Amino acid sequence: MGGLVKRCIALHSQIAKRTLSTSPITSELKSEKSRVNARDTQKVRPRTIFSGIQPTGIPHIGNYLGALKNWVELQDTANDQDTIIFSIVDLHAITVSQNASALRQAKREMLASLLALGIKPGRSILYEQSSVMEHTELSWILSTIAPLGALNRMTQFKSKARLITNRSDNDSLGGEESIDGLMLGLFAYPVLQAADILLYKTTLVPVGEDQSQHLELSRTLAKGINSKMGSKIFPLPETLLSKSAARVSDLRDPTKKMSKSAVNEKSRISILDQENVIRKKINTAMTDSLLGITYDQTTRPGIVNLLDIYAAFAGRSDDMQNILREVKDFSHKALKEFVADQVVASLEPIRQRYLALDIESTVGKQRLEDISKLGAEKAKVIAQRTMNEVRGKMGLR
Repeated sequence: MGGLVKRCIALHSQIAKRTLSTSPITSELKSEKSRVNARDTQKVRPRTIFSGIQPTGIPHIGNYLGALKNWVELQDTANDQDTIIFSIVDLHAITVSQNASALRQAKREMLASLLALGIKPGRSILYEQSSVMEHTELSWILSTIAPLGALNRMTQFKSKARLITNRSDNDSLGGEESIDGLMLGLFAYPVLQAADILLYKTTLVPVGEDQSQHLELSRTLAKGINSKMGSKIFPLPETLLSKSAARVSDLRDPTKKMSKSAVNEKSRISILDQENVIRKKINTAMTDSLLGITYDQTTRPGIVNLLDIYAAFAGRSDDMQNILREVKDFSHKALKEFVADQVVASLEPIRQRYLALDIESTVGKQRLEDISKLGAEKAKVIAQRTMNEVRGKMGLR
């Protein structure tokens, strides 16, 4: 199958090859201001799509297939008048302890990864959250109407809080002793997330199931602040579901979601893993002792995970019945080789584009800084316009 892999890599390289050049910041900003002003003259309101990702360094294939692949598809299929905004949400990252140097490195790696995956800074607004301080201003304003009860019911807060305080799912988080060690930033995280979304008057948010509760809070806060201001400044953001998004499980424990926090590195595949590493990880992926290949999440989660990974990389998530006909008589070893061929063919062009960015060199670092700065300036055009409206309605200017 080595020949197939080489042909697939060559094809992917031809399709995905992109020039990551940037225009001068001044001309880009003029273009962005024209885009923003043009929205007022459109008969049909253009879409504004926003999503963010924490700077955790190099993404794994769970991040890619679950969200980032969808980002690229949204960008590449959007209408010219649509505004596409992707943020590296470093303010969210500091809700847990961070080393400053490591955080800066993680942001560079995430930015370079997004570029290598296909995000185009000339089409999408790509920036670091902390470079646009209107996020925090709007977050504070929203916090004045955010109901404590709703924040306390956030399932992600509860799960993270229990992790930090070493409590089980059955333990209560009530009382001073039980919340010792928890910080306001973690509790108020969803308010900042709502500000991220509303700041750009976002109409569509690509989210996973674990973020649906946060989006609902964003809608609640948008209604509340609109009512308080007596003006419908903020549209109510809608969920944008992707048919191609895949939930990728841990290779060593397929009952769990693939995660960087797992101790065993064989549990996940980085988008930068080399071919031999990918094959080794897939070869050691947990399956079962049953003969043949069938799709049953309850009894065969390991096999299902491999099939889902193949289908997502091959663009065949809606074609599982035909895939099963092709592989039903495969041995587990043959299935793993089949999946590994597709993963290698899909990731190698991405890895090569990442390496070409040379992010550890002086030139590479400067290039990333320029791209990030350009994205932040473009984001500020929209953010400042929104906050000028809000300040006026709130009596803050």
